[in-house]
Amino acid sequence: MFELVIGTTNKGKFLEIGEVLASLPIKMITPQDIGITESPDENGGTYKENAKIKSAFYFEKSKIATLAEDSGIEIDAFPNELGLKTRRWGAGAEASDEEWLAYFLEELKKKPPEQHTARFHCTAALTIINKETGEIEVHTFDGICPGFLNTEPKTAVPHGIPLSACFQPDGFDKVYAALTPEEKNKISHRGRAMHQVADFLKEYLSN
Repeated sequence: MFELVIGTTNKGKFLEIGEVLASLPIKMITPQDIGITESPDENGGTYKENAKIKSAFYFEKSKIATLAEDSGIEIDAFPNELGLKTRRWGAGAEASDEEWLAYFLEELKKKPPEQHTARFHCTAALTIINKETGEIEVHTFDGICPGFLNTEPKTAVPHGIPLSACFQPDGFDKVYAALTPEEKNKISHRGRAMHQVADFLKEYLSN
């Protein structure tokens, strides 16, 4: 079976990626599964740069095809403040999901409702060996989902992805975390990027 390292230590992201790729004949591996304890230095200036940094890092460590992603939210109330720094913003990366979200929502409540509009962005990077040439290739895939943020959680706070309890995508009356996996993976930023990855891997594995 084809092995694929999922270059993340975030269990919530691993589960979401796995839901989209579950139908493929692949074995998904976490860095911890193969003894990788180091983390890459995410010093890129864009989602694409950070995704490629992470994918290259875990590929180099594992010598196995690697899928990584970088994602964040852009909020009109806080222009240029979150994005790449989303989880490090506000209460910071060391805060629990609940602590981070509580701080964020207190700040959001200070802003007018018309500025609560937002969009999640995800770029995935797949580092893989070209079957014909034997060369290492990197392919990237993008997904964006627009919506708005409620000022209170509408569900329990999902581990690793706290804003999913508040972010309501356009055209839905439920937040991310209240959608079924099938609903969310069709329209979410990560789901849209990962469906493109799935299509690529189907073609790759069939050749």
